[in-house]
Amino acid sequence: MAEINDPENTIIVTLKDGEVVIALLADVAPKHAERMKALARAGAYDGVVFHRVIEGFMAQTGDVENGNADKPGYSIRRAGTGGSELPDLPAEFSKLPHDRGTLGAARSSNPNSANSQFFINFKDNHFLNGQYTVYGRVISGMEFVDKITRGEPPATPDRMIKVRVAADA
Repeated sequence: MAEINDPENTIIVTLKDGEVVIALLADVAPKHAERMKALARAGAYDGVVFHRVIEGFMAQTGDVENGNADKPGYSIRRAGTGGSELPDLPAEFSKLPHDRGTLGAARSSNPNSANSQFFINFKDNHFLNGQYTVYGRVISGMEFVDKITRGEPPATPDRMIKVRVAADA
């Protein structure tokens, strides 16, 4: 596991194959970083599936409303259509590129509609620069992200087993 320099701004995501450590970029996108920590601390991300995983592009997850495979009435077909009970976030665009391993805020066509969903880039996706908020970077465990089952949606989706803030671990 990577050395964690700022435990309060580090997220640990447990996947089936291992732990992914994400450094949040609170200085660049403070509202998005705070939202991810709040949802992680509430346990909202635990059990949520990766509902859109495109080879050579990215893995998307974070629909806490519809994406929990352990929740009664769960359907992979609805995953990806919701967010959280919290209000949507304003865009926090920066000059940071969407490089391999960066975390981007998923949203609708409205730039100020990000909520709980996010994606991890499998490769450099610079065509997204300036259009989606970058608010984190995988610092270890990208090999586990690379193993997430592909599909839109995947027939048998992988999930985030547990998501926690390193300071709380």
